[in-house]
Amino acid sequence: MYADETGDLDTSGSAGTSTYFGFGTSVFVGDHGHALWQGLQLRCALEQRGLKLPKGFHAKNDSHATRDEVFAVVGNQAPRFDATFLLKSNTFAHVKVAGKLHLYKLAWFLHLGRIVSEVSAPGDTVYVIAATLNVKSKLESAHMALDDVCSQFANDRTITLCVWDAPSSWGVQVADYGLWATQRVLENRECPWYAPFVLPTLKSLDTPWGKA
Repeated sequence: MYADETGDLDTSGSAGTSTYFGFGTSVFVGDHGHALWQGLQLRCALEQRGLKLPKGFHAKNDSHATRDEVFAVVGNQAPRFDATFLLKSNTFAHVKVAGKLHLYKLAWFLHLGRIVSEVSAPGDTVYVIAATLNVKSKLESAHMALDDVCSQFANDRTITLCVWDAPSSWGVQVADYGLWATQRVLENRECPWYAPFVLPTLKSLDTPWGKA
């Protein structure tokens, strides 16, 4: 399971803050080395054609043409996608008081709790590879929050958490692409890649605090 987050943790409603905070995951079952190799092949092929990708793929920043190629590979790989979005304007008062890291941990709890039992069985090992939180000052605390939530769902299975920089993992970049496309549709923005490449394997889109 590869995980990425979206949005900021500011619940003040100030101009420029995100509408939602949430997590998205891409799940590959079993040996998926060929999928990772395809991601590397695409990155190298684009470099050969003159596109510099020192940090891999990032849907928000990539060009339309690059998205075409990444989504084509992702569509063929067909990982399971899931997404959880928390509408920050409906954040409970006690969550605001608890602080930003609590919101981060809660979003992860709500997401992982829905997914882990669906993608694994008792006795299985689940590798959770999560993107490093962008806020450097909170890296250690965020890692601890992810780890604590994982431990709560590991009673009858082994959950191994890996917190990696997104550029180091094709799977995390796939999660980013799926999450980006899903968020655009949720926010009623155009996304021509969603229907053909994400929707067919999008198993859940959860908005427990409502929609904007």
